[in-house]
Amino acid sequence: MPGTQGAVPVRLKDGNRDITQLILDSLDEKEPLQSSQDFADIPQNEIKAALDRLASRSMVAYDTKDSEQILLTGEGEMLCDEGSHEYKVWNVVHKRGRVPIKELPKEVGAEAAKIGQGTAFKNKWIRKDGDALIPLREDVEDSTAQMLRQIQDTKSLADAKMLKELMKRQLVKTSKVISYSIRKGSKYAKEMPVEVTDLTADMLASGDWKTANFKPYNFKTLGAAQNAGALHPLNKVRSEFRTIFFNQGFVEMPTSRYVDSGFWNFDSLFVPQQHPARDMQDTFFISDPPRADRPRPDDAAEAAMEEMEKGANMLFGTAEQQKERKPRDYEQYWNNIKEVHQNGAFGSIGYRYPWSEDECLRLVLRTHTTAVSTWVLHRLAEDPRPARYFSIDRVFRNETVDATHLAEFHQVEGVIADFGLTLGGLMRFLEDFFAKLGITNLRFKPAYNPYTEPSMEIFGYHTGLGKWVEIGNSGMFRPEMLEPMGLPKDLRVYGFGLSLERPTMIKYGVSNIRELLGHKVDLNFIESNAAVRLDKN
Repeated sequence: MPGTQGAVPVRLKDGNRDITQLILDSLDEKEPLQSSQDFADIPQNEIKAALDRLASRSMVAYDTKDSEQILLTGEGEMLCDEGSHEYKVWNVVHKRGRVPIKELPKEVGAEAAKIGQGTAFKNKWIRKDGDALIPLREDVEDSTAQMLRQIQDTKSLADAKMLKELMKRQLVKTSKVISYSIRKGSKYAKEMPVEVTDLTADMLASGDWKTANFKPYNFKTLGAAQNAGALHPLNKVRSEFRTIFFNQGFVEMPTSRYVDSGFWNFDSLFVPQQHPARDMQDTFFISDPPRADRPRPDDAAEAAMEEMEKGANMLFGTAEQQKERKPRDYEQYWNNIKEVHQNGAFGSIGYRYPWSEDECLRLVLRTHTTAVSTWVLHRLAEDPRPARYFSIDRVFRNETVDATHLAEFHQVEGVIADFGLTLGGLMRFLEDFFAKLGITNLRFKPAYNPYTEPSMEIFGYHTGLGKWVEIGNSGMFRPEMLEPMGLPKDLRVYGFGLSLERPTMIKYGVSNIRELLGHKVDLNFIESNAAVRLDKN
């Protein structure tokens, strides 16, 4: 019959024997077969390949057995042949009757002298006599060497305490052994059947296909590894977060500006200029150029924001449907920020300190993406209306690098502006938001932020760790931050944020953040992890 052949044989490395045929012949004489005994000279991986070919055709069936055997290390094999260190020490002392301690390394070797002398003392085989060693016994039994020879023969040791001692001395090691118990299958035969690999036009015309023995598909066979790119786990989790935000009507903010002025990063957020966050110990400052411009129009950011609004599923209509915007007065905004800090304004007494323009215009690597949120909210003052914004991007802090901290990380931020918002509404929104991440049990703890009042830290119960962990921070933006922008008093704004790295570490079981982000990331780890799924628990 055209296009036919037998099953592909599995040949030994010497090319003389077909393992599949060897198994079939052996089963005809003995059943079941034990691979570790009946095919002791054949590598187990080659036995497995042959068994899979036969099992896929129901010619054999097999069970896998895992066991552990004890093997001698290189040093253990040496002591098995030459005797233990303590025996070598006793033997030379016994033969000479008296051996100066300083001469012992020359007689038995430095290592044997160092290790064996203590054990020989402990066994009371020898004792010190001044600066020399003398024997205490005329005959000793080298139990260590005898035990090593027993392990070499049986690859086992019943005495668990002695096994632990030998492993501590690095004389033995354990090794996992896989073996197979093989029996005849429902279609057992002494010879491999001829199998049809191609369905031809002649077979269809003659009807031979009805009785042909077609080669079965092996659905357990893995395909060839593809040399393709892979998304980083952080990008997978980031994509999941973006999907959740878009489904809730949020618009993404442009966050491509890593360097920003102290005005947007601190002052516009009502962070005082004496706040610890503005110290060199917490923030990276830029020395060249020495200072930023005063706040002014940013055409690139404006164009990016308009493009994002056009493509967004906005809850409150598209950008084109909004009324005509009033122009932004950056000079007035600058003066409002200075006034609310230095003298108090908009119903606030402010901080009442001499406000410095030079400090305000220092350039920094942004410490949070809230600097971008402030720019977007100032833009919203052109046309005050309900709106939702989010951003996920990198921020920078002057942190000491350890297993859970890096000098750069990602912040996930959400901002909601609407009329009549309350703290209870923020708590309910956060419960719904985190439920979409599979986190349903939340606790809220009062906190302090310079730009939100009231403020709350968010804690979720992590069943894997068995404890409550902080998963975010939130609050309602202060009037001292919103009203200088020109936003109306009755328009309130929620703000909340969390880390991108922490949920990614929990999802992928990463205990050290340096294994997730940075030059120590294992490419195999990135390629082998499936697309993220934020399951419950």
